[in-house]
Amino acid sequence: MQEYDALVYDLDGTLVHLDVDWEEVRREVAAVLRPRGVDVDGADLWSMLELSEEAGYRRLVDETIAEFEREGARASRRLPPAQTVPADQPVGVCSLNAESACRIALETYGLDGRVDVIVGRDSVATEKPHPEPLLTTIEGLGATPERTLFVGDSARDEETAERAGTDYVYVREFEF
Repeated sequence: MQEYDALVYDLDGTLVHLDVDWEEVRREVAAVLRPRGVDVDGADLWSMLELSEEAGYRRLVDETIAEFEREGARASRRLPPAQTVPADQPVGVCSLNAESACRIALETYGLDGRVDVIVGRDSVATEKPHPEPLLTTIEGLGATPERTLFVGDSARDEETAERAGTDYVYVREFEF
């Protein structure tokens, strides 16, 4: 890790596993949007998030999802890479989860003192794979994309890193 000035982690699936039934979340979000005239038939959760933006209900849908995420953060499971979060290097979390859920999960496992910057889905105007959340995290750490490693668990994370100009490693390949 000495070759990098900063390290940024995704949260869910990387440092912790949030205990969230995503199908239940999808059903709840559909129940929020249908009575408001939004056609959600066949839409997955992230498509419904986009539909809510177009229909003017994004804040309501974000809060509905965040409630589940916060509950899931309290019941989360710590993953092995969380044991190796460095204390002597700038560290950030860039997540598709709500910032409040990230904070709860990090506090639950005593990682909040090791993470300097947290950027969640609701921290900036865009979400991954747009580069803004990761670039905001890096900027908050006082680092540059070229000298930052992003550790994640998904193709979306990899695409985010590519768009932001950072190095990327899948957590399953990360040597900790």
